Amino acid sequence: KTQKVTAMSASSAFNDEKGGSSSVGEPEYGHDPASGGIFSSDYKRHDDLKEMLDSNKDSLKLEAMKRIVAMIARGKNASDLFPAVVKNVACKNIEVKKLVYVYLVRYAEEQQDLALLSISTFQRGLKDPNQLIRASALRVLSSIRVTIIVPIMMLAIKEAASDMSPYVRKTAAHAIPKLYSLDPEQKDQLIEVIEKLLADKTTLVAGSVVMAFEEVCPERIDLIHKNYRKLCNLLIDVEEWGQVVIINMLTRYARTQFLNPNINESLLEEGGGGEKTFYGSDEEEDEDEEDKEKKAEAAAMAKRKPYVMDPDHRLLLRNTKPLLQSRNAAVVMAVAQLYFHLAPKAEVGVIAKALVRLLRSHSEVQYVVLQNVATMTIKRRGMFEPYLKSFYIRSTDPTQIKVLKLEVLTNLANETNISTILREFQTYIKSMDKDFVAATIQAIGRCATNIGEVRDTCLNGLVQLLSNRDELVVAESVVVIKKLLQMQPEKHSDIIKHMAKLTDNIQVPMARASILWLIGEYCEHVPKIAPDVLRKMAKSFTNEEDIVKLQIINLAAKLYLTNSKQTKLLTQYVLNLAKYDQNYDIRDRARFIRQLIVPTEKSGALSKYAKKLFLALKPAPVLESPFKDRDHFQLGSLSHLLNAKAGGYQELPDWPEAAPDPSVRNVEVPEWTKCSSREKRKEKKVEKPFYSDSEGESGPTESADSESDSASGSESASGSEESGSGSESEESEEGSEKKRGSTRGR
Repeated sequence: KTQKVTAMSASSAFNDEKGGSSSVGEPEYGHDPASGGIFSSDYKRHDDLKEMLDSNKDSLKLEAMKRIVAMIARGKNASDLFPAVVKNVACKNIEVKKLVYVYLVRYAEEQQDLALLSISTFQRGLKDPNQLIRASALRVLSSIRVTIIVPIMMLAIKEAASDMSPYVRKTAAHAIPKLYSLDPEQKDQLIEVIEKLLADKTTLVAGSVVMAFEEVCPERIDLIHKNYRKLCNLLIDVEEWGQVVIINMLTRYARTQFLNPNINESLLEEGGGGEKTFYGSDEEEDEDEEDKEKKAEAAAMAKRKPYVMDPDHRLLLRNTKPLLQSRNAAVVMAVAQLYFHLAPKAEVGVIAKALVRLLRSHSEVQYVVLQNVATMTIKRRGMFEPYLKSFYIRSTDPTQIKVLKLEVLTNLANETNISTILREFQTYIKSMDKDFVAATIQAIGRCATNIGEVRDTCLNGLVQLLSNRDELVVAESVVVIKKLLQMQPEKHSDIIKHMAKLTDNIQVPMARASILWLIGEYCEHVPKIAPDVLRKMAKSFTNEEDIVKLQIINLAAKLYLTNSKQTKLLTQYVLNLAKYDQNYDIRDRARFIRQLIVPTEKSGALSKYAKKLFLALKPAPVLESPFKDRDHFQLGSLSHLLNAKAGGYQELPDWPEAAPDPSVRNVEVPEWTKCSSREKRKEKKVEKPFYSDSEGESGPTESADSESDSASGSESASGSEESGSGSESEESEEGSEKKRGSTRGR
């Protein structure tokens, strides 16, 4: 026992000694007080980081900046460190300086006064040999939202637009919209910078400058003319998000510069004449003759003017087609909308497979894609018919995805595939998702409306749903059946009788109102049942919802006009109840109907036509797609997704009637000047070795020629692209000078 006690005391003494030694010395910098959660002390917050930033060691500063940037990435507030960080802007360590600029970009707008104190340092950073430092300095400078430094920002952007590094030029393009939002009066000068950057042949700059163009001057299409073909050729090598911006811009550009490739079909459709109005007129025969004449003129015009696609229009379609295989869903969607708005009808089908591929992505991507597919299938359903099964609904799909797939399936329904689609719908009705079931019932009603062959089948199926235990399913079925019965009421009096029996069980207000409207509208088909339904409704009038009360009043009025002997007293009773109702709409409706249907000495001439007013033939309702009105928004845009014009949305222009001049897109290529006669004489005197000097001199020309032929301009060829713009690269100049010197030496 004594041995155990001595051992324990020795170990405890050792631990105390160790702990005491650890507590003495330099502070522990590795601890982050911000990670202490709700129990951390705020008065000592970030003290260790401030000490590290004030130290003379670059390693400690770098460690502190890494931790600060990590805090920002986690969403934590590090604004109180701004004074300590901004002092390190002038640090000579490049890695520290990069992280300091990252921090300043994040907080420069919040801490404007402190950031202004370092303006001179940022200006020195614009002259730094390192391109990343130059770009970061410009990014921080453009993030300071103070109008006093607008001239400094303008000068910095102009200098950066002429920088040798494409990365710095790209940063200049990003700074243009920031300066424009701060001071719109600088628009003219910024347009000059945009025009200069649009001529840049580097793929790194293309997407950014087009974005600046869209923000500052989207109406200046003349800036795009000379750069149109270059942008089409560079498109395949531009970064993904730059591709999206360029494609959307070129879509609007093409709609103003090229003719409609489907002009002949649109002429025939316009010449086909519109639908006849519901109310006839005495001039119908004259209108029919005019329609026939228009149709003949349109057909003759289509034959007389065969469409020939502009080569630049074809260039755009050809260069965007490979991007349908992009891994980025936004790029695929941008190309799809471009083809839908610009391509001939025979070529639009290529986008269907790419869009169906996107349906295997996340639910958010599926939602956006299905929104656009639903709009496309209204106009061009043939594109997606081969992929019908791809729109079948899975049990794991969210409700909004299920509803969109239902919309697409309904749009794709025709005489050949309707039986397959109805079998699918029959399965969907058994789902536990009641909102989805209600949407399925509406889809069945639309199929029955569009395809007359299956109308009776759909109607019988919906009638069977009336015995469902779920009230919502029954209510939705009643609403859809009501609309279908309006098409052929005389054939379906049995269904009206069956629905009249449901008034005792159905409690959903919309469903009860629909049944009462049907009975009142077609009371002549059910003369024995209608008065009894009114008797039951009169009993429960005071407990009904407002929408049901209004339909009870309408039912009473219609029965009074057609069967006043049985329903006169009932009608007066209902009107008296409505006279003292709390809802003023119901009170006004009751007064109006009483004056209209009950003749008195004071009643006017209008009461003579009461029966014609209430029981007039009404047109059958059209069950339209909710996506029918979305096609006036550009596909893939936020406005199309919301079905409302969002801020910053630009309307898609109409096709021009006459083709604009295509020569505006021609670019003059400068010819290469030949060498002087003195150099020629020197070349003649010297015998050519195996590797001739002429190869070295013609190198830049060959590289320029090969670059102009390749027409893709990848980022890796940033050196050769400058030679294509008319000036040789530095390396080629040095090589040619060395070889000329060796020639003189010989």
